[in-house]
Amino acid sequence: MATVKDFSVEEKLTAVLALQKIDSKIDEIRTLKGELPMEVKDLEDEIEGLQVRINNIDAEINSINAFIETKNNAKKDAQALIKKYEKQQDNVKNNREFEAINKEMEMMELEVRLNEKHIKDATYEQKDRMNSRLKTEEKIKDVEEALQIKRAELEKISADTEIEEKILAEKSDAAKVKVDPRLLTAYERIRKSYRNGLAVVPIHRDSCGGCFNVIPPQRQSEIRMHKKIIVCEHCGRILVDSDMNDKVSIKPA
Repeated sequence: MATVKDFSVEEKLTAVLALQKIDSKIDEIRTLKGELPMEVKDLEDEIEGLQVRINNIDAEINSINAFIETKNNAKKDAQALIKKYEKQQDNVKNNREFEAINKEMEMMELEVRLNEKHIKDATYEQKDRMNSRLKTEEKIKDVEEALQIKRAELEKISADTEIEEKILAEKSDAAKVKVDPRLLTAYERIRKSYRNGLAVVPIHRDSCGGCFNVIPPQRQSEIRMHKKIIVCEHCGRILVDSDMNDKVSIKPA
């Protein structure tokens, strides 16, 4: 019956260190892209929001146009009635009829002036909305130019690194299989705790390669022996000696 091989601490450390170096290379590529993906998305969202603003302005302009048309029609109706009353005044038989028609004419003249005021105010609002629309269109043009530049930058970087990143991602998946499950869980937890993604670090100049706190000589000696997994008591990162760090390397993608 076949038995599952029990990996030594040194083999476990070598495996997780190799994984760290692969993941760090992926992190470098993503850092190279920087904030570009987020900037592109923000610009796209801004353009979408500006387009919604234009749609809203267009709806307001259409509503104002309809209002102006209604008031123009009401003005024409009032003017037509004034002409009708003027003709009726020529045929009145007494002062009472004349006064009644004259009062109706005054009401229609007032209606004309009121509609003219409404048309004037609405026309002012219409011009204001048109100016707002023009400014929004100019803003969209500026944002689209900025978006085009950012997209070009991102596409160039992506084209230069896409193949390498894909190969490294495959290597990372393959490397994870070789890492002790419990150690892998700790590794992924530690990686998420730090922005630079470093969970496994070597000792440099008697200090932790992650937090740079001094590692006591006795502790360094234990790390070099590879008898147990040792973490930095300050930052919790997994520690390896510089010799192991130099020996473990990844082939170019």
